Amino acid sequence: MKLSDIPSVHKILLEDFTSNPAPVIDLMAAQGCSPFQILVATILSARTKDETTSKVIKDKLFPKVKKPTDFDLYSLEEVEQMIFPVGFFHQKAKALKQLPRVLDERFGGEIPETIEELCELPGVGRKTANLVVAVAFKKPAICVDVHVHRINNRLGLVATSTPQETEFKLREILPIKYWRSWNACFVSFGQRRCRPINPHCEDCPICKYCNYGNMKKSGADIGEQ
Repeated sequence: MKLSDIPSVHKILLEDFTSNPAPVIDLMAAQGCSPFQILVATILSARTKDETTSKVIKDKLFPKVKKPTDFDLYSLEEVEQMIFPVGFFHQKAKALKQLPRVLDERFGGEIPETIEELCELPGVGRKTANLVVAVAFKKPAICVDVHVHRINNRLGLVATSTPQETEFKLREILPIKYWRSWNACFVSFGQRRCRPINPHCEDCPICKYCNYGNMKKSGADIGEQ
């Protein structure tokens, strides 16, 4: 994939995204959820299927927790029960219990709007911070999860070893107008088609731009990327 292909690939994947079920965080934004709710859901969604995250926040957590200080009303064990069965629920429950205190001490009880400040919160890394900035506050940010990292490397747009390296490389080469939507397009596409093992390259709408797909079609020994 060449830099000049970015507009075409973005257009194709954005159309694909809008015609399929949205990732849970994007769906929450469309439903008008608050920055606090989007932050919490993003923390919970790490290494967890969207269906599980959606069910937990809708049926168990958000009926009881409306604002950060509501976590103070429940014990750690009760928070664990509310967010089970999300992945790593023990660690995430500890982070959520710490959240009201850190927000109060550092940010006057408000959800901060910058990546650097969000990364000061318990349970928040750059991926979560970028997604919250882009989705909750509608500011330019590039969230790179395993799907974005994998597919952008398969395409040949970047040649990086980690999601963080991919984020910083995309910041260099990607026009800022695509930053907010880049993640949503590739997450949706990665969940359904461009999977880690045996990606569905047949009839892939962006295969002609893809280094991996074209090598696969040619019969080259490419292994898994």
